[in-house]
Amino acid sequence: MNDLASNLPIKDVLPELLSSLKDTNRLVVQAPPGAGKTTAIPLALLKEEWTADGKILMLEPRRLAAKNAARHMANILGEEVGETIGYRVQMDNCVGDGTRLEILTEGILTRRLQSDPELTGISAIIFDEFHERSLQADLGLALSIDCQEGLRDDLKIIVMSATLDGQGISTLLDNAPIITSEGRAFHVETKYLGKPKTNRWGQTDIVSATVSAIKQALKEETGSILTFLPGEGEIRKVEAELKHLKLPQNCFIAPLFGAMPLAEQDKAIRPTSADQRKIVLSTNIAETSLTINGIRIVIDSGYRRIAKYNPNNGLTRLETKQISMASATQRQGRAGRVETGICYRLWDKHAEGGMESFDVPEILEADLSSLALDLANWGIKEPTELKWLDVPNKALLQQARDLLINLEILDQDLRITKHGKQTARMPMHPRLGHMILVANQYGLAKEACDLAAILSERDFLNDRQNSSLIDRIKALPNNPKSKRIKALSRHWFSRVSKNSKIKSSVINEDLESQFGLLLSLAYPDRIALLRKPKESRYQMSNGRGASLEETDKLHGNACLCIADLSGEGRDSKIRMAAPISVISLKEFYKDSLEEGSFATWDKRTRSILARKQTRLGKLILSDETSNDLPNDQIEAAIYIGIRDLGLRALPWHKESKSLLARMRCAHFLDKQNWPDVSDETLLSSLEEWLSPYLSPLLNSVRKLEDLASLDLTSILLSLLDWSQQQELDKFIPSHWQVPSGSRIRIDYENMEAPVLAVKLQEMFGATETPVVGNGKLPLTLHLLSPAQRPLQVTQNLVSFWSDSYHAVKAEMKGRYPKHPWPDDPMSHQATAKIKKRL
Repeated sequence: MNDLASNLPIKDVLPELLSSLKDTNRLVVQAPPGAGKTTAIPLALLKEEWTADGKILMLEPRRLAAKNAARHMANILGEEVGETIGYRVQMDNCVGDGTRLEILTEGILTRRLQSDPELTGISAIIFDEFHERSLQADLGLALSIDCQEGLRDDLKIIVMSATLDGQGISTLLDNAPIITSEGRAFHVETKYLGKPKTNRWGQTDIVSATVSAIKQALKEETGSILTFLPGEGEIRKVEAELKHLKLPQNCFIAPLFGAMPLAEQDKAIRPTSADQRKIVLSTNIAETSLTINGIRIVIDSGYRRIAKYNPNNGLTRLETKQISMASATQRQGRAGRVETGICYRLWDKHAEGGMESFDVPEILEADLSSLALDLANWGIKEPTELKWLDVPNKALLQQARDLLINLEILDQDLRITKHGKQTARMPMHPRLGHMILVANQYGLAKEACDLAAILSERDFLNDRQNSSLIDRIKALPNNPKSKRIKALSRHWFSRVSKNSKIKSSVINEDLESQFGLLLSLAYPDRIALLRKPKESRYQMSNGRGASLEETDKLHGNACLCIADLSGEGRDSKIRMAAPISVISLKEFYKDSLEEGSFATWDKRTRSILARKQTRLGKLILSDETSNDLPNDQIEAAIYIGIRDLGLRALPWHKESKSLLARMRCAHFLDKQNWPDVSDETLLSSLEEWLSPYLSPLLNSVRKLEDLASLDLTSILLSLLDWSQQQELDKFIPSHWQVPSGSRIRIDYENMEAPVLAVKLQEMFGATETPVVGNGKLPLTLHLLSPAQRPLQVTQNLVSFWSDSYHAVKAEMKGRYPKHPWPDDPMSHQATAKIKKRL
């Protein structure tokens, strides 16, 4: 047994774990926070014979966690990082010839698998903190399983988690053994401080509540404090308020969030002297895999900030959300690592009943563009060819594939192109990788790398009144907050600069238009034209709207390419953009322009307009009237108009309305044998059922009123075959012959309770309520007075004759003396006539 584990809860299961791995290549480890799994297990595996000839890869969800774990394990071995233990994170590798255990961030494993599907020289992959269910972790596991099953049956896969139900993972891994470590190193007490109050804007005041909790913890407890806050904004506000307080001299504040330089992050996790108290203000970056020495107090705000993808506009925005109980457990586990601890929770205990058990996996609601590219690069057309804990969201995957086809990364058959192969090697969103590679063909890779780096990181200017990406480019050299962005840009440029070309005359614009055109390579769907001069509203090439604040520096530009927006209203707010001249846009995209006569539906005049236009996507770059209008354009505009106004736009008459209602009733009673003719279905399938009847009219149609000659009764009947047309009259008859001999039309507007409105005297002698639909559906009788006013509504005629009729007779006989009102209506002859004509 590894001496390291002697004081950790994981020690009790290490023998079972090591023994299991001699017999199986798949294993699930469940261990609560603080059990020691992240360090003890990989170090124990290094002593096993089966690891002697191959490396172990261990995945961590964040760069800081990867580096910290490597440093901690190297320290245990009495070595420097880069000897036996190394790490690989973005832009920073520390491995040597003798490295046997590499700690990686999750995306690096995917790229390693893509370049070497056999994982040559690798004995095992450990997925640490898998409960976080990041998109890259899910993909990495799916590809690793595929590698193991197809190429490397000796490769061992170990999935470790603190809070995830291991049974689901075990089932995915063909019922792999589950090793469970019970208990935490030290007990952690929980105190509930109640939900924070709201501020004057009605928002939860997390900052004030957190400051209050820190003051309480400093007074009540000893040791350092780890505070979990949603994001950098709240961290900076809490930091500012704490600095105004008279904190004890031995206290110091240490912010910790992902956008900080790694050196600054290290300060927050570095050990302190025994007499110092550290107050760490952290995002959920410290939720897993980090051991911050001296922490025995956790303050949990109960919130986190996550990237939320909106498939309706294709944008990913940061949103503040309540954490799950799994996250709360993880955060609580940061205390009690080296001694008993305490966790202050800023909510009521009873509120935990309404919290989600686990966070929603990214794969179900994230932008899947990178996943779609990785699957295509792996040779996978359908995601079900791989094994997943949750199969990727089908609609989101299709949306991602549409984007990749548009960028020529995939072909129409979803096969990866040569350009797609190059893009897949770029460690960034496919949009940005595509932009850099195409820009490189014009000798503009450096400029594109600057743009990509700015868009990949948090906005270092953070100026809501200035959405100009050009100003951010200009500020890069001297802004102290842009250090990581510049490093990213240099790193990416080094990957493509070997093949960089001399600048092409194709893009010879000034600085602003040049960057606008480069940006349009990544976001061709977000090229935007000003709707009207001096306005702030734009239309994008994807058809959606966008707007600028009137105080924004870019306000008034006729054409923009937009990289970032916020909001979900009619017009999203532009956050980052660059201007383009329309002239250079036409020149650069001349092969993509669509020119010709177009029919458009004008909502205001409710008519079809003929225009000669030059279009880029849904943008109209030039527009004038035209007399030449193709029939297919007219037809398409007609469908838009009908969908705009609804089915009422068509020439319905009494007979066609009645037939439509009868067909809907037939479908209601028997969905299997009768077509669906609901408004929704008819509108969505206009092209199928209306097209044959429109063709003869297209030359003369300019308004929907010009469709007056359409025979909707015949058109509806065409949706039924001959036998259905014959059966409809029996199944759902249009009329009912009442005892008087009259044929009365049935009203099927309410298909669940069709109405027969008939004069009461015409129903004398009837002892049964009429039924349609082969006896399934009774008619609702509206029994009328001689003046055609309702006297009674019933579905039980016998009950009416026996009871309510006599009251009706007493009231109506004097008012209508010329009409019969017999004492026994069930035996009286029905009539539509008055007495003297009988």
